[in-house]
Amino acid sequence: MTDTIDFDDFLKVDVRVGTVVQAEPYPEARKPAIKLWVDFGEDIGTRKTSAQITANYDPASLVGKQVLAVVNFPPRQIGKFMSEVLVLGLPDETGEITLIGPDGSVPNGGRLH
Repeated sequence: MTDTIDFDDFLKVDVRVGTVVQAEPYPEARKPAIKLWVDFGEDIGTRKTSAQITANYDPASLVGKQVLAVVNFPPRQIGKFMSEVLVLGLPDETGEITLIGPDGSVPNGGRLH
């Protein structure tokens, strides 16, 4: 368990839904990863990231998938690739990441409540 936060702390984390519009292998990464381009709608636009999700996904299966991501972290250099968001996931029974997203289609850019 981590430290307790108040509601204002929660509001600082901007988690939005977006649709993966492009995905490709990232063989140059230290650990196997996939590069993702995620469309968060008109206000935020398309942002890119890399994710260590190769155990559960191949790039072609990700295009069109809606995912949740933190969109208000500063950009971070991941090898030769600049990551602009952090996609969110949970570990499966083997510890590999499974992405989280909505049960049904929702408008890109919607904020998590």
